[in-house]
Amino acid sequence: MHKNTKTYLLLTAVLLIWGIIGYKVFSGNSDVTEAEASFKKSPLRSLPTQVKDTFSILTDYRDPFLGTFPKKKVKKTKRTSKLKKTAEPEIKIQFTGLVTDKNSKQRIFFVNINGQQHLMSVKDEIQKVQLLSGTSTSIRVRANGKTRIIDIQE
Repeated sequence: MHKNTKTYLLLTAVLLIWGIIGYKVFSGNSDVTEAEASFKKSPLRSLPTQVKDTFSILTDYRDPFLGTFPKKKVKKTKRTSKLKKTAEPEIKIQFTGLVTDKNSKQRIFFVNINGQQHLMSVKDEIQKVQLLSGTSTSIRVRANGKTRIIDIQE
């Protein structure tokens, strides 16, 4: 029975300790404690700021080794005149079809340029539009220095 007595005493001590811990956890969740209730809120005051002491070093004195004064640096500015590019009106190009010759394998493309239909072959240039290459589904043209790929219109 001596062993059982020690076990019961230790069990009561453990339950007592866990009970105290549980009480403190659950009672600590209250909204306002006594310490917070007695604390008075005071308005915040800003601290005075200190102005930094600044200085500058003058380097226009005579060079002690050469005996000369430093040369003043002259800033060189590049003046560039920006030319305004006149926007060329965009050329409306449509690819409407092609005709091929089986014997000579020459292709003739039907190209609408600004609403006018033209027959063009590769490397032809009409109204500043040059046909570079073409297939049955699309053509590649250069207009106003820009290369564009145009699909067939149905």
